[in-house]
Formats: sequence, C-alpha cells, structure tokens
Amino acid sequence: MDLSAAVLKNFPQLHRVDYLSLKRFKGMGESRSAAVVAGFELARRFAEPRDGRPVLDCATRVLEMFPPGVRCGRKEHFIAFFLNARRQMLACETISIGTLSTSLVHPREVFAPAIAHCAAALIVAHNHPSGDCTPSSEDREATRRLCRSGQLLGISLLDHLIVSESSFFSFKEHGLLA
Repeated sequence: MDLSAAVLKNFPQLHRVDYLSLKRFKGMGESRSAAVVAGFELARRFAEPRDGRPVLDCATRVLEMFPPGVRCGRKEHFIAFFLNARRQMLACETISIGTLSTSLVHPREVFAPAIAHCAAALIVAHNHPSGDCTPSSEDREATRRLCRSGQLLGISLLDHLIVSESSFFSFKEHGLLA
C-alpha cells in the first residue's frame, strides 16, 4: 500500500506514465512496471468504443449474413451487401425477387443504394432454388456489367456469390471477376 501511495504521489497521471519511468522508481522493478503499464493499456483498449459491424472479407462470412430463408427459397433473390473501406457491412438490401429460375438485376438498382450508403465496395449474392450453384450465362453477364459499372463509379464489386441450401459458388474464388 505504501508503494502504491508513493507511485501515485509521484505520478499523479499514472495512466500516462511510461514503463521506463516506472521501472526507475524505487520498489517497482521490471515486472511490476510492466504489469502496471499493461493494465493501463488493457483498460484503454477496453474503454475504446467498439464497432460491431460485421467484416465481410471472405465468402463464408458473407454466407453467415445471407438470410437463411432465402437460401432455400423457391424464388431467386438478388441481395447486395454494402461495405465501407474496411469491408465492414454498412447495409444489406434485397435488390430484386425473381422467379423460379431468373432474377432481373440492373446496375442502376444495385449502385443507387450503394451510393446512398456511401459504400466503398459491395458484394452481391443470389440464390439458385434448383440447388445447382453453377453460374448461368446470364449470371456471368450480370457480373461483368456490375464490375464495369462499379469501376466507373469507384465502388468495387468484391464478389458475386450464388448460393443454395447446401452449397455456394464464388466468382472471386473462381477468378471470374473482371
């Protein structure tokens, strides 16, 4: 207790003191000084506000955010995930709901909300009710159009996922993003 009182008297703003100053103080030593400095660093980090937005930096993380009821739905749903520069999700929106085998999507419907959310990037995904995640020629063309549009607007298309109840296909992982 005497040592604590003496340290507090000599360092009134203890949270700003550095390891070397503490170590030179009589009775502190290396391990005590390191423990005090580490304790204040942990407290500082714990007190920092946390940003709870999910980071979508790989296909599996996107799949975690994909609505489960849509994955096994009977109609195609085209969904966009809007991201900031750190790939944190800003918003998720259903762009269109199609039929059993088609989903109409136009770049204007995808990028209008991206601009509104001030997104730096986006990931799009849609389900295939058939269960076959192989991209159709329409899927490939839509992806090319979205890539080109994103390049013009400065909003990167990071991936396009096709999902089913039990599997998925990633354009990025298959090297199919332009």
